[in-house]
Amino acid sequence: MIDLKNLRRAIEQVAQEKGIPAEKIIEAVESSIAAAYKKEYEKKGEFVKSKFDLRTGEMKFWLVKAVVDETTVRMPTEEEIAAAAEDETGKRAEKTGETATISHEVPMEEGVSLLPRYNPDRHILIAEAQRTKADAKLGDEIEFPLETHEDFGRIAAQTAKQVILQKLRDAERESVLSEFKNREGEIVSGLIQRFERGNITVELGRATGIMFSSEAVPGEHYKPGDRLKFYIVAIQEESRVPGIILSRSHP
Repeated sequence: MIDLKNLRRAIEQVAQEKGIPAEKIIEAVESSIAAAYKKEYEKKGEFVKSKFDLRTGEMKFWLVKAVVDETTVRMPTEEEIAAAAEDETGKRAEKTGETATISHEVPMEEGVSLLPRYNPDRHILIAEAQRTKADAKLGDEIEFPLETHEDFGRIAAQTAKQVILQKLRDAERESVLSEFKNREGEIVSGLIQRFERGNITVELGRATGIMFSSEAVPGEHYKPGDRLKFYIVAIQEESRVPGIILSRSHP
């Protein structure tokens, strides 16, 4: 069972301190828990969604299938069905250490644009869908309840924790970007932290910058703990960690 008290507190803390709507955090938690559930219990190609009740701690899961027909997906031919069955046999053989000769590819006519291939794990034909939901139409999504496994609580709790930590990192990143994105060309004070492959990592308050060896002053010596002035050359927003590029030798 998920520790609701701590989870609720963590979500509220991230929401309040970092300005992220609590609903967005819960959506991210649900998406990650659904992915963990699918990995643990379902087939790789299926689409699973989850709903997490923060008040009660109850988790529900559904298998979701899109309603299709022969005009929206490409139904497999007999050759493709046979090839898929043989591929599956080969996969089982690989797991058991047996040898198998597989792979029959059905040639595609040149210049022909194919519809998505029908996948029973993700699709449901409209006639079958309408037996479940009378007013089902093409493009709808049909949900099928999945079993809630009692032993899944530990995995769900760990997943929720990882999502919240990632949200914290994302929020910190956005905060740093918003603070420094308009400060290119400014002079800032920074504390030298460490050296990595000739480059220098610099503490800039809540943020961290980097000065490449080519941006250092020739003949100038640095050591951890030195406080110096740096020129902000650029902000690299596309990097996983905001890259605040610093210089001591910029013109």
